[in-house]
Amino acid sequence: MHITPRRSPHAAAALLALAAFATACDRGSNTATGSGTDEKPGIGIDLPRSDTDFWDSYAQYLRNDIGSNGVNALSLSNSQYDAGNLAADVRVFENLGAKAIVMAPQNTALASTLKRLAAKKIPVVSVDTRPDDGHVYMVVRADNRAYGTKACEFLGKQLGGKGKVAEFQGALDSINGRDRSEAFAECMKAKFPKVQIFELATEWKGDVASAKLQKLLADNPDLNGIYMQAGGVFLEPTLRLLQEKGLLKPVGKDGHITIVSNDGTPRELAAIRKGDIDATVSQPADLYAKYALYYAEAATAGKTFKPGATDHHSTIIKLPNGLEDQLPAPLVTKATADDTSLWGNNVG
Repeated sequence: MHITPRRSPHAAAALLALAAFATACDRGSNTATGSGTDEKPGIGIDLPRSDTDFWDSYAQYLRNDIGSNGVNALSLSNSQYDAGNLAADVRVFENLGAKAIVMAPQNTALASTLKRLAAKKIPVVSVDTRPDDGHVYMVVRADNRAYGTKACEFLGKQLGGKGKVAEFQGALDSINGRDRSEAFAECMKAKFPKVQIFELATEWKGDVASAKLQKLLADNPDLNGIYMQAGGVFLEPTLRLLQEKGLLKPVGKDGHITIVSNDGTPRELAAIRKGDIDATVSQPADLYAKYALYYAEAATAGKTFKPGATDHHSTIIKLPNGLEDQLPAPLVTKATADDTSLWGNNVG
């Protein structure tokens, strides 16, 4: 279900939100329900956005897993990259009796919402991002600092330890943007100090990245590297701009700009095979969906987990405000882009 914007903290607005939620279930493109499993505790699930390949794929995996596993999911909401939307959607789930909530907050400052849910004993599974404050039952994400380090090491070696690199930073009010940016900067400073980094703040917006890259290229025509912290957002506008400027040269050709990305979407893998970009770190959209539902159902059953290795090749770590299951995220190059285990090669 797609929830229409309705953003007021007041009670009247909350009631309107509940009505909109209840009556719009058959209208939106983001609707999914459990498979006749009303005897199971209901789970509220909010999708963070629907404007990127990565999150569209995550939503597809969620719907498939909900249906195949008989999860009793309330109609999915979509907060559309807006913290106010997410807060209102969560209140609706509370009013509908959700016994656990899955969210992927793009702005991780939502302590008041998490504290209220904790007081009501409604466990929260946070996907891809780690809230700054407020208790979470489990965070399902990959090691985002490793994303930045892997990108740095790949770029630094490909450039021979020197050159100019544009870095499309995600929103720094998100733990993901901070982790990737800090790790990338620390690695470059320590291992490749002769590489000049141009940090371009984007708020995870492709048009912003493209506009800033265009200006950067005008001032630095010798730019020879790009790190995209989210290929699902940045790939298409970046390739389009480079094509327009005659700078989209295939890997191995003179003038090729070395590009490494994060996400591992089907389009990124196709771009690697074609030689438009060099590598990506595959962020596991399929495993995010699978284990978000797994932990949500486990929470409703009162199960607990401890830090340490899991049976699904990941590691659970302890956080100040909960636990985090760090799922594997491999670096993908042309040599491995056809690997059938990659989620980007299995999306319908």
